[in-house]
Amino acid sequence: MAVPKRRQSKSRSAIRRAQVMKKSVPSFVPCARCGEPKRTHRMCAGCGYYRDRLVIAPKEEDQA
Repeated sequence: MAVPKRRQSKSRSAIRRAQVMKKSVPSFVPCARCGEPKRTHRMCAGCGYYRDRLVIAPKEEDQA
């Protein structure tokens, strides 16, 4: 069985671990219906549609 010849330093381990924890910035695209920015492959928060299908009916806001 393969065994490391020398112990890996804390710095080496941290460098490797730092790459795992990196996350990319979520990309936003304009909604095809209302033009509001939304995340890709997600329902639009403004109009409630996802791929030409109503998922959640938008809430009616009072203008009082």
